[in-house]
Amino acid sequence: MGREVRSWHLHTRSELSFHELARRINPVVAGWINYYGRFRPWELYPFLMRINAYLVRWIRQKYKRLAAKRKAIAKMQEIAQRYPRMFAHWRCTTASVAI
Repeated sequence: MGREVRSWHLHTRSELSFHELARRINPVVAGWINYYGRFRPWELYPFLMRINAYLVRWIRQKYKRLAAKRKAIAKMQEIAQRYPRMFAHWRCTTASVAI
């Protein structure tokens, strides 16, 4: 799974919007959650947090004014609060985007 997420190169896809990014990764991540969430949920949680880290890197790359990590995390938390169902893995993480 980690190799698959790395192959997406999320942090370099700055031409995509947040919604387009969610539309691309949600089907795959939702499938992983459905399968591994039943059999190994304790191993799934750190992996989902890693996807959040990639999304923070994407925010830092796309929006130069949010290049500081703290600002990018705050922006992601704001988006997660406003749209909690945008990404499939935000349902499983308790703090939505705690990194």
